[in-house]
Amino acid sequence: MRKFNSDKPREECGVFGVSNHQDSAALVALGLHALQHRGQEGCGIVSYDGKNFHSEKRQGLVGDHFTKGDVIKKLPGNFAIGHNRYSTTGETSLRNIQPFFADLYMGGLSIAHNGNLTNALALRDSLVKDGAIFRTTTDTETIVQLIAKSKREKTIDKLIDALFQIKGGYSLVIMTNKKLIGVRDPFGIRPLVIGKLKGSYILSSETCALDIVGAKFIREVENGEIVVIENDKVNSIKPFPKQKARPCIFEYIYFARPDSIVDGKCAYEYRKNFGYHLAKESNINADIVVPVPDSGVPAALGFSQYSKIKFELGLIRNHYVGRTFIEPAQNIRSLGVKLKLSSTKSIVQNKSIVLIDDSLVRGTTCLKIVKMLYETGAKEVHVRIACPEIKFPDFYGVDMPTKKELLANEKTNDEICKYIQAKSLKFLSLDGLYEALGKGRRNNIYPQFSDHYFTGEYPIKPEDNLGEMKITQLSLLSGKSNN
Repeated sequence: MRKFNSDKPREECGVFGVSNHQDSAALVALGLHALQHRGQEGCGIVSYDGKNFHSEKRQGLVGDHFTKGDVIKKLPGNFAIGHNRYSTTGETSLRNIQPFFADLYMGGLSIAHNGNLTNALALRDSLVKDGAIFRTTTDTETIVQLIAKSKREKTIDKLIDALFQIKGGYSLVIMTNKKLIGVRDPFGIRPLVIGKLKGSYILSSETCALDIVGAKFIREVENGEIVVIENDKVNSIKPFPKQKARPCIFEYIYFARPDSIVDGKCAYEYRKNFGYHLAKESNINADIVVPVPDSGVPAALGFSQYSKIKFELGLIRNHYVGRTFIEPAQNIRSLGVKLKLSSTKSIVQNKSIVLIDDSLVRGTTCLKIVKMLYETGAKEVHVRIACPEIKFPDFYGVDMPTKKELLANEKTNDEICKYIQAKSLKFLSLDGLYEALGKGRRNNIYPQFSDHYFTGEYPIKPEDNLGEMKITQLSLLSGKSNN
């Protein structure tokens, strides 16, 4: 089981698909490059040239592989889909990198998936008992198997048959020999948008990927909607019973790139507003407001504007530290956060500082930053977090610690403050978060977002006996012996 090593929640994946464009694979590579923040462990592209499907998959970053002309030449055709992977379900290996391709009775099918299925283990066990053979350890293959086993005749009907059996948060981009298909789960937890580039339609996790290829943003795929792109037309199918959308609130807080449009606004605007409302709820006198780069910058600007406390870049991020650099020696690893961040001594020295970040998960990084600021000569460090306390884990495609590992689940506000060695600590309230989003106070009966991180109210109850476990490898959990 892969250990959670970050002090930030991690999104699972980014998906991107292009229909009817002579440079489809190159456009997908650009789109995946813009979505790189959603997954850095692996990337893949599948194209279709009218006769055959072509697949190229690599471990690592898009720019290290798919910017090379010889790779793109191996992906001919006017249709292509792509995927960036950050594994929350399934081991980190080449076989788990998407898009997956399957040669089914109805013809070839390729699928890219963002999210997690909450009943994947039960479905997998049932399929295996029925004779299905799995080649990967991801829940995505469960969807392929369900499509393959459906007795319905048409591709769309087979897909709908499969969708009614799966549960969880997901967005799918699927390519057949005739269609490009986009699917969003009934609650709209995971994102998916539609764009257009001249006569070509595009599906993407975020609008920032449309911008990089010069496409126009058309609209978001609605919750529970299937969009079918065929013969340069988009058809909408809504097979599920209608219900209120509950998109993941962390798209607004952290996941979406700041320049992506989410519900009509740039994510940057929401984050700045979180800081503004955080300042409204905080009563603090300080000399400067300092963001944790880059995640805390928008909120710190909003905090500064409301509080009239001067904004300063008291921390500088080193953008050129890679994972491999900190691997070899323990004495290098022990330097910890200083490899990635350094404090601006002349700015923070003898200053009372309000340190702003967008979230606090385990608190380990925050502790190191607070200690660094004091070591640099800060007089006081007050920590302000631009979202409520994260007390509950996620099961819909976000990688974060178990409930017991979440600092706010185990400790009171005062205990957290003492742990991170801050002078004071305050989180944005849940009502303040909703007000900053322009939704008014939170409605306890009909919440407008998947905000289970803070409340424990899950829109879809996990069915795989997840309990306190974080499922990262289906093969470990489903590899039961009947002997």
